[in-house]
Amino acid sequence: MASAVEQATAYKNDGNKAFAAHNWLGAIDLYSKAIDLNDKEPTYFTNRAQAHIKSEAYGYAIADATKAIELNPKFVKAYFRRAVAYAAILKPKDAVKDFKKCVELDPNNKDAKLRLAECQKIIRQLNFYAAIEVGDEPSAAEGLDVDSIAIEPDYDGVQLKDQMTQEFIDDMIERFKTGKKIHKKYVYQIVIAVKKIVYDESTMVEIKIPEDIKFTVCGDTHGQYFDLMELFRLNGRPSEKHWYLFNGDFVDRGSWSTEIALLLYAYKWLRPNGMFLNRGNHETDDMNKVYGFEGECKAKYNERVFKLFSESFSALPLATLIGDKYLVLHGGLFSDDNVTLDDIRKVDRHTQRQPGQSGLMMEMLWTDPQKAPGRGPSKRGVGMQFGPDVTKRFCEKNGLDAIIRSHEVRMDGYEEEHDGRCITVFSAPKYCDQTENRGAYINISPSYKLDFHQFDAVPHPPIRPMAYVNNSLMSSM
Repeated sequence: MASAVEQATAYKNDGNKAFAAHNWLGAIDLYSKAIDLNDKEPTYFTNRAQAHIKSEAYGYAIADATKAIELNPKFVKAYFRRAVAYAAILKPKDAVKDFKKCVELDPNNKDAKLRLAECQKIIRQLNFYAAIEVGDEPSAAEGLDVDSIAIEPDYDGVQLKDQMTQEFIDDMIERFKTGKKIHKKYVYQIVIAVKKIVYDESTMVEIKIPEDIKFTVCGDTHGQYFDLMELFRLNGRPSEKHWYLFNGDFVDRGSWSTEIALLLYAYKWLRPNGMFLNRGNHETDDMNKVYGFEGECKAKYNERVFKLFSESFSALPLATLIGDKYLVLHGGLFSDDNVTLDDIRKVDRHTQRQPGQSGLMMEMLWTDPQKAPGRGPSKRGVGMQFGPDVTKRFCEKNGLDAIIRSHEVRMDGYEEEHDGRCITVFSAPKYCDQTENRGAYINISPSYKLDFHQFDAVPHPPIRPMAYVNNSLMSSM
């Protein structure tokens, strides 16, 4: 019979195989079994840390790397992985300390030196932004005379006048499929028009589903334009009789983020009462600067386009209440049991704009469910986690059947947790070309019955995820 140490090694080897197959959660489970049998082996913790990084559980990765360092204070890989996790949750100063330790322990480590330099550059940029930040910066639309921008004679797309048209959207969809852009004048028109529309919406949009309407809720799309096209092929494009709600994280990571944002915005302009958009944690400045959307806007259009998008993102609603039965929000629930729907209605998103490190807006964009009751520290290192009892109390207090949220990969595209009262939907299959997950969307009938649908990723042009990230630190994650 194999000893505990031998069995632990076997679990670790199986974990490595699962990791190689991009089954991050399976790898985490196997590394955990190895640790249960032998918790004195630091490589088990660093291996699990790497799987946590791949599944975006950066808080757990930091904890595992820290444990490995306790077991072996000279373990370069542990410092390296902890540094990568710190960088991912936008804590570059902590990452710098660990990358410096890597270089101190291994002076020839070129990767650590490169990432150390990248982190130091990010810190300089953040200090620069902080130094020039002014209280009420004028809008990027100020001084922009859109009407005077000429469309070149060789522009081969459908023209856009003062109102969005279905013809323009249909043409835009095909242009984007073939790698073409729309004219920057039209980009300005779309983003400025939609900012005004969403600014005037409530922080929590409240809707009823009419008898003759098909209603679809989608989770994160993360710039995976061709997978969104597949979703529309299977389920139908937005129309007068088919309403959609996109629950945040339209952008970042995937390399067609401007295409998705412009398409969803165009539909919002065309049918403001049939296309609904919630803000996600990636519709925020700090994430966009690091995870690719800012770089993509600048590469495909210009810096002003990014600034206009940034203003529009901060105007997006934070939640949607469907038929008084389902609260749809990007992240999850709250650190305080006393929070009600009225408290959400009262959040002043126009004054706060960015979610910050605490408060209702941050929690709505960042929190995650956990299996254990009560509340726990976030596996991400940002926000917190809430258990089934928290969900039950919130739903009962507010007369809800369930909350619907996104924010996390689910291997089946969706998951019903907390006795069916916490539903996660994620609409980016084969996320970042690395995770072998399916995508999903939810159709909700006029009688408020939920109908779950799954779909698979489709081929896309050979542009890798994170292609527009302007530092190697993030693009290699």
